[in-house]
Amino acid sequence: MDSKEITVVKAFIQAINSCSTRQMSGLMTEDHVFTDSGGKTETGREKMLTGWEGYFRMFPDYHIEAEFMLQSGEMVAVFGSAAGTYNGKRGPVPENRIEMPAAWKAVVEHGKIKLWQVYADWTEGSRIIDEDGKAGSG
Repeated sequence: MDSKEITVVKAFIQAINSCSTRQMSGLMTEDHVFTDSGGKTETGREKMLTGWEGYFRMFPDYHIEAEFMLQSGEMVAVFGSAAGTYNGKRGPVPENRIEMPAAWKAVVEHGKIKLWQVYADWTEGSRIIDEDGKAGSG
C-alpha cells in the first residue's frame, strides 16, 4: 500500500499526463515551487498553472512515466522518463518527438505538492526546438 505522500505524487503525475491544470491546481500548495531542469525556480500556484498551460500547448502529448519512487518523510523521489512532441512551426510531427530519462523531487505538505523539481538532460529537446525554429527558413 502506498503512503499518502506517494499517493499524492502519483495523482499529480496523472494530472500532468492528463494535461489537467484543474486537477493539478487541487494538488498544489498556494506557495508551490517549481524548479526546472536548468535550475530556474518559479513560485506560486497560479503562476505555475499558467506555465503548465503554456507547456501543454507546446507539448500537447507530454507524458511522465514513473518507473520507481523512493520516499523519505515528506520528500518523494521519482525516477523514470518524460516524453512529448513539440508543437512548433512544423506542428507535432514525429521529428519533433522528445524522449529522455528524467527524475523528479517532490515535497508533499499537508496532502499537496509544495515542491516539484525536474532533473533531466534537455540537450535533445533544445536541439529539436532549434531545428523546428529553422524549418521553412532558407
